[in-house]
Amino acid sequence: MAARRLSSLLSLSYSSSSAAAATSLCSLGRLSRLQRGINSFSTSAAIDEPIKPSIQIDHTQLLINGKFVNSASGKTFPTYDPRTGEEIAHVAEGDAEDIDRAVAAARKAFDEGPWPKMTAYERSRIMLRFADLLEKHTEEVATLETWDNGKPYEQAANIEIPKVVRMFRYYAGWADKIHGLTMPADREYHVQTLHEPYGVTGLIIPWNFPLLLYSWKVGPALACGNTVVLKTSEQTPLSALYVSKLFHEAGLPPGVLNVISGFGPTAGAALCSHMNVDKLSFTGSSATGKVVLGMASSSNLKPVTLELGGKSPFIVCKDADVDKAVDLAHFALFFNQGQCCCAGSRTFVHESVYDEFVEKAKARALKRAVGDPFKKGTEQGPQIDNAQFQKILKYIRSGIEGGATLETGGEQLGSTGYYIKPTVFSNVKDDMLIATDEIFGPVQSILKFKDLDEVIQRANATSYGLAAGVFTQSLETANTLTRALRVGTVWINCYDIFDAAIPFGGFKMSGHGREKGIYGLSSYLQIKAVVSPLKNPAWL
Repeated sequence: MAARRLSSLLSLSYSSSSAAAATSLCSLGRLSRLQRGINSFSTSAAIDEPIKPSIQIDHTQLLINGKFVNSASGKTFPTYDPRTGEEIAHVAEGDAEDIDRAVAAARKAFDEGPWPKMTAYERSRIMLRFADLLEKHTEEVATLETWDNGKPYEQAANIEIPKVVRMFRYYAGWADKIHGLTMPADREYHVQTLHEPYGVTGLIIPWNFPLLLYSWKVGPALACGNTVVLKTSEQTPLSALYVSKLFHEAGLPPGVLNVISGFGPTAGAALCSHMNVDKLSFTGSSATGKVVLGMASSSNLKPVTLELGGKSPFIVCKDADVDKAVDLAHFALFFNQGQCCCAGSRTFVHESVYDEFVEKAKARALKRAVGDPFKKGTEQGPQIDNAQFQKILKYIRSGIEGGATLETGGEQLGSTGYYIKPTVFSNVKDDMLIATDEIFGPVQSILKFKDLDEVIQRANATSYGLAAGVFTQSLETANTLTRALRVGTVWINCYDIFDAAIPFGGFKMSGHGREKGIYGLSSYLQIKAVVSPLKNPAWL
């Protein structure tokens, strides 16, 4: 019944929206170009019968104190297959009472349990055993990630899960190398610093990269000796429950890692405002980040690490190899269905190569393989859910109505599920919504620039500052842009390089604090100064 209602809703919504888009394009004199793009786009992949995953959903309860348990209220909520809109499973719906239970378990595990008192070497061994188990179960984990999220299975299995494994091995290696310093004093005192775990950490992860962000937060938190209450996204709760079961098989003590599935206004809010949580880390939108920060400050003033939204510039300079720049800009925007906080969603192209770039970007988008994410060779699956699907199409309509040229795409692909044709806009102006807002979808906006001073000013004219891409053959140009762009990461002639040792985080409203690498450890450690007097020291 739910699937039939969804299909009806989509039919009603998109027959009307397509007509509205066509009317707008006619008035703007751009309909013929739209028709060329649509007619050359293959929809066969998206209308194939969905491939049924060969995995059983075993873990849908909350994980508290080492056991899978029902929510205190007994409520559950459905998680959906974005390929069809049909239910996959019903998952326990945690709320404030369940957060209380999880925090109590984490507090006991920290104050009384073996985890923080265990040698760092033994903690690292447990993390390494978990990484081995995760690697062994890559197929099952990738299947859950794809089924619940819609990302291509090949992406999950060959790129993301190996990076999750690598991240846990990386932080396992750090566990017994965390230490303070000694420093000289001006008088007869011995001075040292201790790097101590916070205690109970509350971690909130998003739906676009569930397990990658799980590893970015859980890995350093546990390596530093903290205990964890993890709140997953309501859209993608399944994979975190599965891998957390593997963590306990690896020897993780009860209460060290607790996983709560639920919604932001209930479970998320309870975690953010909890008086017995010592530290928060949140990844999500900038708007929600403000709410999280407010709740943390109005409760016990707990410190917060925020990794938030972005509207990242991808700058193609006049000396660029256009073919290579097109491929890289395509990847920078369309990877993960465009649902990436650091997506290169403002493609700035020098006027001397602009027309050539636009035509080749359109051609590349038309070749993009969109369809069932379990099908071999699929580059792009469905968007996460109907709300995101509708939001993206709304932005596409705003681009058309605002006067940008729709080169290709711009509508639903097929008639079932949340598939959107890869969309390319040219003649985009800085004040258009498609150039200012985080769309979080497969929509490439291509803007023209004349010189470096201009593009630096325009690239920085945003409240975001997460990342940027620079494509040039000139070292001087690369150095100029690297220092001028107000962002947390600059990729030069590459994009989305996420090695475990590379820190990630933003400037401005893209957040504060860093994840990954050695800098990621500082988010989960407090520094304590210890001073003691020296009597008759041989030296100072």
